[in-house]
Amino acid sequence: MPCPSRRQVDCKLISHHPFNPRNKMKTEIFIRRSRIDAPAEEAYAWHSLPDALQRLTPPGEHVKVLERTGGIERGARVVMQFGRWPFRRRWTAEHQDFEVGRYFSDIQVSGPFAYWKHTHTFEPDGPDACVLEDRVEYALPFGFVGRWVAGAFVRKKIFNLFEYRHMVTAREIVAMRGAR
Repeated sequence: MPCPSRRQVDCKLISHHPFNPRNKMKTEIFIRRSRIDAPAEEAYAWHSLPDALQRLTPPGEHVKVLERTGGIERGARVVMQFGRWPFRRRWTAEHQDFEVGRYFSDIQVSGPFAYWKHTHTFEPDGPDACVLEDRVEYALPFGFVGRWVAGAFVRKKIFNLFEYRHMVTAREIVAMRGAR
């Protein structure tokens, strides 16, 4: 799938369904990388803002944060509701590993996927820039049938979501830096 963007560094979907021994299922991996005109520490700090998740949610996605404990540190948790009635679902994510200024990750505790792990990495690219990488490893429910029925739709949704998120991140961080 092409990833057109002026700020693009790299975008790829690894869809050969590698077997993940940790969760004993076939997963897909999506990676989106963009250069951000701010140091890694500032990009990381922006993601730790209390309303960052809402700002990173594309318009029309019908996502509502129901509960939040903590920020992006290990053990922090967020419960979201998404979709429209009668198809509303809950998604509970818990933050796992992190290194301040460099990366953090979250996993789905419950929600629409059979497996979901999302790692946000901020790699320095000189003193005033970084490369933001979002790496999502996921598996759809119902194995082969789930991939066959919904695989293309989900890949497109993930691609569009991270295209939007990287655009917003770059825009918001530049605006924040300009306000100082």
